[in-house]
Amino acid sequence: MSLAILLSRSLVGLDAPLVRVETHLGVGLPAFHIVGLADAEVRESRERVRAAILSTGLAFPSGRLIVNLSPADLPKESGRFDLPIALGVLLVSGQIKVVAPGMLLSMVFAGELSLTGALVPTRGAIALGLAVARTQPDCVLILPMSNAIEATNIPELRVLGANSLAEVVAHIQGVSTLQRLRPRDVSASPQESACLSDVRGQTMAKRALEVAASGGHSLLMCGAPGVGKSMLAKRLPGILPPLTNKQALELAAISAYAGLDTAISNQRPVRSPHHSASAVAIIGGGARPTPGEVSLAHHGVLFLDELPEYDRKVREGLREPLENGVVCISRAKGRCEFPAKFQLVATMNPCPCGWRGHLKRRCRCTETQVQSYQARVSGPVLDRIDLFVPLFQEVEDLVHEGISEASAQVASRVAAAWRVQVARQGVLNAHLADSSLDLQCGLDSNAKQLLASVAAQHHLSLRAVQRTRRVARTCADLDGCVAISRTHLSEAYRYRLTIGVQ
Repeated sequence: MSLAILLSRSLVGLDAPLVRVETHLGVGLPAFHIVGLADAEVRESRERVRAAILSTGLAFPSGRLIVNLSPADLPKESGRFDLPIALGVLLVSGQIKVVAPGMLLSMVFAGELSLTGALVPTRGAIALGLAVARTQPDCVLILPMSNAIEATNIPELRVLGANSLAEVVAHIQGVSTLQRLRPRDVSASPQESACLSDVRGQTMAKRALEVAASGGHSLLMCGAPGVGKSMLAKRLPGILPPLTNKQALELAAISAYAGLDTAISNQRPVRSPHHSASAVAIIGGGARPTPGEVSLAHHGVLFLDELPEYDRKVREGLREPLENGVVCISRAKGRCEFPAKFQLVATMNPCPCGWRGHLKRRCRCTETQVQSYQARVSGPVLDRIDLFVPLFQEVEDLVHEGISEASAQVASRVAAAWRVQVARQGVLNAHLADSSLDLQCGLDSNAKQLLASVAAQHHLSLRAVQRTRRVARTCADLDGCVAISRTHLSEAYRYRLTIGVQ
């Protein structure tokens, strides 16, 4: 056999396009070339493959070897092509005899080789597994053992793990069989989070937190220092339902791509980057694009404490993911997308000193300073936030307020609202498409009249009106109502109309 063709996968963002690894052995002076838009990591596989084959006890051919990674216009990176390249070299040199014709085209290979012939794990195994399960359900994915363990929980995926090149060669020749791994148990440990019962007073804020959790809505809280903004925000994760298996796999794929822990857990991620973080760190990017905090918070919570203190590029960079749930990063060498369907919870002070509107402390900021500070959060960003809650707290509340409702009680109502929304429309209300609003967010005559009058009176944008309808739908779901009433719409408008008013 002078030509061997094997299948592998590249990695562009979280997408894993198919790559054909074509190996040809011809006559001529000994040479080993890799073509097909391969970067330095892939080109260096020539030395790793040569040493791994010799360490395995096999011979490296002395002819002219050419490896083509097709399609040629797709950038290739990482050492995951070492395994299919090594197998291709052994096939064209006649050192491997395939058990059944066409067997190799029903397998997808990925894995880096060490000089000893051992298989080294590479990043992106879960993304590769998801792509194979989606587009090649009849194929078997062969990975290094630790990567195969990561991918075992992907439904409809047949994955085999190997520790060395020799084990894969033996499997192809029918000498021995690679063991199929069993799915791991998804970590279901309860998430440690503070309880809502610790919060005294702030009845409106706690209601807004429940509405935000029930519909996946974004939330901005404004108030003086120490009033309880961060305290409330840190209690949001405790009332959210756990991740589904599909969501847990998506999150694990993002974490693996970013080089973080790949453990599959049902706990929703909570990311709280410091306000000194750069736009690349939060939104994503870099010379070789990597996911930022907004993507690491996918299906979870992104907490931005003191939103005006973040860099302007960070604040404005939130527009697209808040609207579309995706971050698109374009570079000269290509374009990739990272999912970013997160729930934003942000806080801010009413003025630079923080005491504007406080009954006991005097604000020393000028009106110009206040306007300049509040204008840091631009109108387009505010327009994409669903709920705005001003917080006012006096010491008397700590004395006279009784024990608040526990997080477990609120979480049960939130979970019930989620079940209703998923059964009705397949997504949470915050992610409801505009084309489905009239069907799922129908209004009675009184509510329609209120919608028109308030929108005209306060000059609300069409986006603000649509987001208000989604919040009203969530309020109705919490009350167990099929139709949105004037009461639900009034509550939703109350959250919307306080934006920017202090």
